Amino acid sequence: MEVFPSPLESAKFIAEHSKDVSVDEEGARRVAESLFDKASAAEFGLAGWKSLHELNPRAADKEAVDWVFLVDTLNFSFWSEQEERKYLVKYKDKTYSGYWSLCAAVNRALDDGIPITSASYFATMTLDQVRHVFRSDTEVPLPLTEERHRVLNESGIVLLEKFGGSFLTCVKMSEKSAQKLLHLILENFPSYRDEAVFEKKKVSFYKRAQILVADTWSVLEGKGDGSFDDISSLTIFADYRIPQVLVHLKAMKYSEKLMKKLREGTLFQSGDKEEVEIRGCSIWCCALICKHLQELYQKKGQDMHEKINAVLLDYYLWDYARDHRAEMKDIPFHRVRCIYY
Repeated sequence: MEVFPSPLESAKFIAEHSKDVSVDEEGARRVAESLFDKASAAEFGLAGWKSLHELNPRAADKEAVDWVFLVDTLNFSFWSEQEERKYLVKYKDKTYSGYWSLCAAVNRALDDGIPITSASYFATMTLDQVRHVFRSDTEVPLPLTEERHRVLNESGIVLLEKFGGSFLTCVKMSEKSAQKLLHLILENFPSYRDEAVFEKKKVSFYKRAQILVADTWSVLEGKGDGSFDDISSLTIFADYRIPQVLVHLKAMKYSEKLMKKLREGTLFQSGDKEEVEIRGCSIWCCALICKHLQELYQKKGQDMHEKINAVLLDYYLWDYARDHRAEMKDIPFHRVRCIYY
């Protein structure tokens, strides 16, 4: 039985031994204070997943769960080499970039009668079909198309062979436990095993696996098969946007040496020491923000353990990054091309 290290324990270990990235405890406390009023508002809550994002499914059914599985299986590497040359998708008179361009392409395919969210379809998709479904409305193609093709075929075959062709089967097998669902994903879908070795120790981030659990919880509105009572055991999803926000908000700091590399546009490999430090410290920093936020509410006599968790904090910070891109452009993000984020 393979051991899957806990992302939270990994993050704590990385933050304790990190050389080029540091978590600023005082900064994390200040971010928590600035979120104090927002955390009880609707946009911080579960409902925001649907109400704030028009491309996400409206329904809470099998088709919606299968949409989430497909999208999160491909939820990696959307950043552009150059700001003015991007992969863009036009859908319903609107142009989308980044992660939303993927969602737009999926919805465009469904509208065209292509059963893209069906495992029996994507298990046997050809590379040309993948290129057609995810075609760009600019001359810049979707990055890592060949890897996406491989991951789609691999994941589709697993769904067909083990889970009757639907991710909802996995969800039902998890018996309303986020951790059980996380382990089912990691045991069965190799592309979700987002791990590294740091200071001779195996560490994990599980960005896409955790986001798949979280998005399942969100699409099912935390009800029925999606009423995970342990949703707060998940961490934030360590990608390239969240660390950028945390540095911008002064909750995390980079060494001058690392900042120089980032400004030069250095391409890191998945598993490089600096990359592991950036991702691990981001997870630990957000765990501290959540802890401080809960303490602030406790002082006011409110128990917000149900309403404040790393999932909702991640959703909030990710939207914040998108809405404050101009102010954050002096903070470079770390560049990695991989299937994990």
